[in-house]
Amino acid sequence: MPVFVFLFIVMPIAEMAVLIQVGTMIGVLPTIGLVLLTAVIGAALLKQQGLATLTRANQRLNSGELPAREVAEGLILAVGGALLLTPGFITDTVGFLCLIPGTRHWFVHQAMKRMVVRGQSSSFFFTSGGGDPFGGQGPFGRRPGGEDPIEGEYRDETERDHDRIEKK
Repeated sequence: MPVFVFLFIVMPIAEMAVLIQVGTMIGVLPTIGLVLLTAVIGAALLKQQGLATLTRANQRLNSGELPAREVAEGLILAVGGALLLTPGFITDTVGFLCLIPGTRHWFVHQAMKRMVVRGQSSSFFFTSGGGDPFGGQGPFGRRPGGEDPIEGEYRDETERDHDRIEKK
């Protein structure tokens, strides 16, 4: 709830206050021109950085790796682009910070650090509970309490492009 109050009440009021202050200092038309200029520069920067991130993601996919960092960068780029299209100088500043590679990498690093910690601290398993289609009984017989984890091992046998090249 506090996040929504900040986003929908505090931020618009702060943006209006900054726009009014800048408008009184440099005039209405230059203020509007400056807002439009930041949107155009932001769109060009978003296109350039977005294509570079997409290229890196494709390279990682082709090498058989998951492009987790590139996906996070893409999300931050999208947020930055949306902020740059929103009229105002505060949102433009945060939007440009999302598009500049140095600060964007820092945002991504912080987000990835939180995701890894959260993923390592929680356990993940499947259970068969009371509402299952087998009438309280799993497909392999009754599970006491319905809370036993389903465990197993797997081996990835997916053939990748670089594996096929080495075999030839």
